[in-house]
Amino acid sequence: MTGKVVVITGATSGIGRVAAEKLAGMGARLVVVARDRTRGAATLEKLESINPAARHTIHYADLSRLAEMKRVAVEIAAEPRIDVLINNAGALFGHRHVTEDGLELTFATNHLAYFVVALSLLDRLRDSAPARIINTSSDAHHSATLDFDDLQSVKAYQASLGRTIWTGGPGFKVYALSKLLNILFTRELARRLDSVGVTANCFHPGFVDTRFGDESGGFISYGVRAAKLLAISPEKGAETLVYLASSPDVASVTGQYFYKCRPATPTRQAQDDAAARRLWQETAKIAGLPETM
Repeated sequence: MTGKVVVITGATSGIGRVAAEKLAGMGARLVVVARDRTRGAATLEKLESINPAARHTIHYADLSRLAEMKRVAVEIAAEPRIDVLINNAGALFGHRHVTEDGLELTFATNHLAYFVVALSLLDRLRDSAPARIINTSSDAHHSATLDFDDLQSVKAYQASLGRTIWTGGPGFKVYALSKLLNILFTRELARRLDSVGVTANCFHPGFVDTRFGDESGGFISYGVRAAKLLAISPEKGAETLVYLASSPDVASVTGQYFYKCRPATPTRQAQDDAAARRLWQETAKIAGLPETM
């Protein structure tokens, strides 16, 4: 990874931070996107201690806001090259929240940000080919139901009121949907990038003991904290992410869903190419971006 530039969101904690540190240790230069300035500064300091010659950089943005997604992508696009883009930021919420753009918060953070950042950096990735895009998904997608008439999850939250996280209650079903969207986006992105030297893959890290879900609110926060007693470490959860970012074994593999450093089979819904194409069209409209790349 010496001389490679890796752009990563969600790198101030959990598997993102572990992966960033591992990749820096392998010689990469990290370009980090963070929201919290205190954690961002600590992450940058750690990366500089691991590989001080790489001149790592950090950009601050709230990736739930469309304008912020676009702004930070424009800033990063000024990089002379991008070899790897890792879309890893994500969140789980106990109740429905709407952003200033009128979007459901989980959809905006976990799916739309992946789409906007990736598309905005495609020219730089193509110019740097061979390059890679990696999207963090989850096995939670098995619980998802895709309804194009309810992408903002109005009906989904109403239908699940009163249920717990274990039965797919408020927030968890919506999170699961966002992870399904990650796989469908990856699938269509890989198809559109065929033969240009840029691969796109996604992965399930496993159930990892991180900050994830701690601030979701309501019962979900307590449920997630209890479940983490059985969770794997961030170091273990980051293994597949580091593998996809760096291994020559997957240099030409694209459009796949990985688990434990091996291709895995997602649900039938996640393999629906027609749904993947429609999701791309619908997301492009919401983002105000051209459908063609």
